[in-house]
Amino acid sequence: MDAYRMWLARATCRAERSLKREDGQGTTEYAILVGVLVVIAILAITVFRPKLQELWDAIAEGINSL
Repeated sequence: MDAYRMWLARATCRAERSLKREDGQGTTEYAILVGVLVVIAILAITVFRPKLQELWDAIAEGINSL
């Protein structure tokens, strides 16, 4: 019975340590941040598409006139 209790105590300690770990927290926060930035970039491109097209055309025209 003592071996069982020791095994149970060790398993409980391991489970508690696993639940307290925060290793993946930083990665998750960066993934959320990158996702938000991608959404903002898509919205900005969608909203400013006509102006970006004018700018792109002006740049292309300037390069072609060289």
